[in-house]
Amino acid sequence: MKNCHIVIGAFVFLLIFSVALGQTTAIRAGHLIDPADGSIMDNQMVLISEGKITEVGSHVHVSDSVQVVDLSGCWVMPGLMDAHTHLTLNFSPNSFDLGSIYLQESTALRALRGMHNARILLKAGFTTVKDIGNDANYAAADIRRAIERSWFVGPTIINSGKIIAPFGGQTANMSPEQGPFWQFEYIDADTPDEVRKAVRQNIYYGAKTIKLVADNSAFFYSEEEIRAAVTEAHRAGLTVTVHVLEGDAAKNVILGGADAIEHGFMLSDELLALMKKKGTVLVGTDFPFEHIKVIFAHDYKLAELLSESIVDRLGRAHKMGVKMAFGTDTVCDLPGKTRADMAMDYLDIWLQAGVPPAKILKCMTTNAAELLRVHGERGAVAAGQWADIIATPQNPLQDIHALRNVCFVMKNGEIIKHIE
Repeated sequence: MKNCHIVIGAFVFLLIFSVALGQTTAIRAGHLIDPADGSIMDNQMVLISEGKITEVGSHVHVSDSVQVVDLSGCWVMPGLMDAHTHLTLNFSPNSFDLGSIYLQESTALRALRGMHNARILLKAGFTTVKDIGNDANYAAADIRRAIERSWFVGPTIINSGKIIAPFGGQTANMSPEQGPFWQFEYIDADTPDEVRKAVRQNIYYGAKTIKLVADNSAFFYSEEEIRAAVTEAHRAGLTVTVHVLEGDAAKNVILGGADAIEHGFMLSDELLALMKKKGTVLVGTDFPFEHIKVIFAHDYKLAELLSESIVDRLGRAHKMGVKMAFGTDTVCDLPGKTRADMAMDYLDIWLQAGVPPAKILKCMTTNAAELLRVHGERGAVAAGQWADIIATPQNPLQDIHALRNVCFVMKNGEIIKHIE
């Protein structure tokens, strides 16, 4: 009899588990936005089963057993994406010293911070993020694995692993007696062969994209070295993105075939035109002045000049038709603000640069999905895609600040946030 009870109990558990897996949900969308072309379809029904969208339309049949989420008064759209995050990193204001962080914070602590920030971003509507390094000893890879194993709820994370750079990473003038402590978060690679080996190391430890720093020092990567990284990463199905600001270093990045440039604050029109020709995506990390002045508190004038340069470059890239994806690069939490609050501050800079709301939303969804190679799986509310869906009470195509008030978040078909 005891064995019978065990068998019956196991059967009931499996039945409940199978029902959960097969649960069907329907979203009644009053206004469904397609960010790819900025169109809106009214009174749509989105049918979701086992985490994926199965049907979208105005005449979708919904049985009585299906859970219906009523968003008939909302604007519904795919989840947002941030193509440049540092989930585990946080500097103290006015103290941007990696060395002290390495001494005081373990990889475990950094991972916990990263999970905390990841969940904040998800609840604000960011269902996919690219973590771009500075994550201690591959902490972001473990955050991603924990989310994928359903230990925690979080966004889809595309992590880069350790940043590949010429000798010294992003440090300068370190004492020789201290040794290359920067290798906690960087891999020194100074020839094409070393670059290839660094790419392979990152992939081995769980990287889903590859990041290089091209011009942190007087020496910078050659076109050949960039191409070595691109060839090796693309062979493994990964993209390559490169931190670079301007000049010949940026030209080498573009000609070397990198998928994206991070920052590019002082890119000339000539280089922007080359990016458009080659299809290189700009992830501009267009810092609001409020954020910059914390970084450059010692030099207010420099902060002003950088802020002006960012707005100017963003405006020129938009007018020239360079493909862009939204990215933030927040590494210092401002008092009273979360990472999500700070991400939304960037919207003002895009508007200031003359980018219309529809294009901003496209850069936060469609363009980012293509850059991150998740298009076809995420980035649209369409049959066959994972159900990463958000909603706002107001229309973000009229006022992009509507994204500050996301009232509904669904990730892989699971409701994360819903305000009745």
